[in-house]
Amino acid sequence: QVQVVESGGGLVQPGGSLRLSCAASGSIFSINTMGWYRQAPGKQRELVAAITSGGSTNYADSVKGRFTISRDNAKNTVYLQMNTLKPEDTAVYYCNVEFDYSGSYSMKVVDYWGQGTQVTVSS
Repeated sequence: QVQVVESGGGLVQPGGSLRLSCAASGSIFSINTMGWYRQAPGKQRELVAAITSGGSTNYADSVKGRFTISRDNAKNTVYLQMNTLKPEDTAVYYCNVEFDYSGSYSMKVVDYWGQGTQVTVSS
């Protein structure tokens, strides 16, 4: 049973910080890219940050310089350190994990989504 569970969301004042965690568990062979997405009311889901198995990162322009994505492969966990939070960052944050079940003669890559964790930035 594959599980992707986010944690760390909550209410924070503008300028504050939060650290989100996403732990993957289950029948894991290997994990490729891990990423964070967010969706605010009335808006489409957007990529916040992503990190490949090799450590390459990608950030949305709106969070560059404020957010940092990292991963702990031993724990199958990805983190999102969010600093200098703004009200515009308010959204449900979703973790996406790309599982690789590929073998010598087959290719199978499946991505899973977490349930989401609410981040609210308000005074």
